[in-house]
Amino acid sequence: MSKRTEIALTEEETLGLVGGQRKLQLGTINPDGTPHMVTMFYAMVDGKIAFWTYRSSQKARNIARDPRVTCLVESGEEYFELAGALIYGRAEVLTEPNDVLYVGREVVRKMTGLEDEEAVTAFAEVTAAKRYAYLVEPGRVASWDHSKLAGQ
Repeated sequence: MSKRTEIALTEEETLGLVGGQRKLQLGTINPDGTPHMVTMFYAMVDGKIAFWTYRSSQKARNIARDPRVTCLVESGEEYFELAGALIYGRAEVLTEPNDVLYVGREVVRKMTGLEDEEAVTAFAEVTAAKRYAYLVEPGRVASWDHSKLAGQ
């Protein structure tokens, strides 16, 4: 058995890792074909990675042209603590104001740890009118958990 197979996360472990983090690295494709990488706060909505961004941002323009994205979610600091999931998928844009605000509230809640619904909504409403929201439909997933190598 290869080391890659030994350290792969199960589907349940992958969901736990992705659901337990709040930042990811988002890769989109620039017009010249080069990767555009940014750190994004995100939340899980309907079992999918959800994020929002300003409508005029480079990532929004890239996704409008080519919806293929890569999301990297990681945890750990030391080698035997490292775990991650690389999710290749397509981003679906949500432009309806109520959908954008809903995703925004979920992202703000996860990003800030706020539990007061009024505070979350107030924070999200400040910029919601200038943003689009996105849901990532996963295609292929690569994952790893180096703690599975400890003691080998």
